[in-house]
Amino acid sequence: MVARRIAIIPARGGSKRIPEKNILEFFGKPMIAWTIQAAKDSGVFDRILVSTDDPKIGEVSKEWGAEVPFLRQEFADDYTPVSEASASALQQAIDYWGEDYSSVTQLMANCPMRTGTDIKAALSQFEHHGRSFQISCFKYGWMNPWWAVQLDDSGHPRRLFPETAAKRSQDLPELYCPTGAIWVANANELLSTRTFYGPDHVFEPLSWESAVDIDDYEDLNFAKALYARKSKPS
Repeated sequence: MVARRIAIIPARGGSKRIPEKNILEFFGKPMIAWTIQAAKDSGVFDRILVSTDDPKIGEVSKEWGAEVPFLRQEFADDYTPVSEASASALQQAIDYWGEDYSSVTQLMANCPMRTGTDIKAALSQFEHHGRSFQISCFKYGWMNPWWAVQLDDSGHPRRLFPETAAKRSQDLPELYCPTGAIWVANANELLSTRTFYGPDHVFEPLSWESAVDIDDYEDLNFAKALYARKSKPS
């Protein structure tokens, strides 16, 4: 069997927190174009498929070089896990092109800071270690979750980890947070489990800059500030 790699970019229409988020302009390009370009720049995929229920997103995606031969048939609601949508899109791709794939990489359209180099490195780790499921993550920095609290209606805190309250941050283990930037799975196993959090899944660290995930306007403003800083001539 030819070992083919497919990238799937889930891009549902109907975003509520940021209307038309996936095609919102971000430094001169639609948001989704940054992910399509990163996938192309990585040079590791045989196909780059955008899975969407929105014809407008589909047209924009094709303009920037992705394939959108069909619209999403199911899982276009606010509640279904995105892994289900990607597994469904993978099956659609297999049926449409009559091809088998060795791996499937899910690239969320709202992660414009992730690069082709990031994607290539993630795929290299996935294949080198013979993994079945790999989730991108980033290391917490100055926001130390070991000191996290919940507040009641009066503002009184309840520590989530009371045993670490008196410890210095440098004496605590490092913690990591998943990001939707680059998720990879064995294609057959994703079809079977319908989740990237399959058996023996592992996390693969990514820089926090590349991991920025835009869900609301606060995230968008943060990403814009970060991009502007990174793009500023030194």
